[in-house]
Parts: sequence; C-alpha cells; structure tokens
Amino acid sequence: MTEPDRPRRIGGLGTVLVWVYGILALAATGRSASQIISRFSEAPVPYLLSALAAVVYILATVALVASSRSSGWYRVAWAAVSFELVGVLIIGALSFVPAVENLFHAEATVWTHFGSGYVWVPLVLPFLGMWWLTSHAPSRSGAEATS
Repeated sequence: MTEPDRPRRIGGLGTVLVWVYGILALAATGRSASQIISRFSEAPVPYLLSALAAVVYILATVALVASSRSSGWYRVAWAAVSFELVGVLIIGALSFVPAVENLFHAEATVWTHFGSGYVWVPLVLPFLGMWWLTSHAPSRSGAEATS
C-alpha cells in the first residue's frame, strides 16, 4: 500500500475524543437501562430520552473511529454529533422552562440542564466533535475510493 492509499489513524486529541464519547456512551447506557428497568413509570419521557442519547453516543463513538477509513462513516459521525448538539441544546433549554421542567424529572436525562449531571460534558462534546471532524475531513480521492 502506498502512503496516499493508507487509511489515516486517529491520534492525539481524536483518541481522547473517542474515549470520552465511549465513556459517555457507557454511562448513558447504564443510566438509561437502570432508569427504564427500575423506575420507568415515574418519568418515561426523560428515561427514553436518556436511552436515545445513549444510542447517539454509541453511534458517534463507532462513527468517529470508522470515519478515518470511510467517507460514509464520516457522514454518519457528522449526523450523530449534529443530532447530539441539537438534542442537548433543545432538551437543555426546555429543562429550564417552568411549564415543562417537570417533564424532565429532576436531572433525569443526560441532556437535562445542558448535561449538568455529567459536568456539562454533553454540551461541550459535540462542539469538540464538530471541530475534530472539520479538521480531519477525508481527502477527496480517499472519499471517492471508500464511499
């Protein structure tokens, strides 16, 4: 394989980003599974939103790793990170609105209060993910070869 044909590897900040996504995926999955199994009737909407967030974090983790080898996965990574940003902004904002704050049942979702229960990592992470994706876009020739 010649140098231009070799898929690039994630390194440095990209590795840290993938690890943080992975840890958040595990945390959100564990939290939502526990909430759904033990207390689903208390707050079904936020617990299902936590499960959705977990799926998004899992998908983002896989897509970020695979995006270095495939332009298709690069697009999936963008979609997952963008969805995550929209989710944390909308749920985060709505969780402060008095008329609907009870819907989010006292910090019951990963994205409630912009992820304050996770030290605001859910708010910062999509911005870092977008920055990383922008600065590590696949080359045009590589994108055409791996589509």
